[in-house]
Amino acid sequence: MKAEPAVQRQLLDLAEVDAELARVAHRRRNLPELAEITEAEKRLRERRDALVAAQTTASDLEREVSKQEREIESVRARAERDRKLMESGSVSAKQLADLERELETLARRQSVLEDDQLELMERKEAVDADVQRTAAEVDKAEQELADAQRRRDEALADLDTTQARREADRKNLVPKLPENLLALYERVRAHKGIGAALLKSRRCGACQLELDRSSIAEIKAAPDDEVVQCENCDAILVRTPESGL
Repeated sequence: MKAEPAVQRQLLDLAEVDAELARVAHRRRNLPELAEITEAEKRLRERRDALVAAQTTASDLEREVSKQEREIESVRARAERDRKLMESGSVSAKQLADLERELETLARRQSVLEDDQLELMERKEAVDADVQRTAAEVDKAEQELADAQRRRDEALADLDTTQARREADRKNLVPKLPENLLALYERVRAHKGIGAALLKSRRCGACQLELDRSSIAEIKAAPDDEVVQCENCDAILVRTPESGL
């Protein structure tokens, strides 16, 4: 295949553009912010689950405390009724003794209920503190996620800008190349990743391997407009004064 040396050198510009586009695509797929977002989303789910669990426990304890309070009030009301009945003087001696025993039982019952209520309230206080702490952790996790998403969006915006600029460069370069040369370049690039590279100091700029003497001799003997390829990676070797031939 033949192509003027100046045309072949334009392949280096195209290869540079394609290399940067490949780097953009690789960075887009491997942004560190993507892993941060995944971890932040996981952490946020865990914190939200923990908050729901703590709020549920607090709600259950609140119902238990209210239930205990109702039972205490019921005992107090029963005791108050008994005392009023005793003070009325309308009960017999036997009924009076029964009421006294019932008041003693009610007093013990009230004491047990109040102790239980105190324990429940202490537990509720601890759980309420846990709810507040976990809610703060949820807020922090939400902020961390939002921050990671913001940095991801900024990084993607930068990549979009670079990609758009380099795609415009490519659009301008491609029409300047002969169809057969461009087809060879694209075919090699599709299979090897790099379509063309500078031959510099007898080394291929694509695979970075030094060519053997026979290959160098063949390239030296080839006309300047002959399109030559690397024996190792098939990349089109563009010759310039830097090639050292």
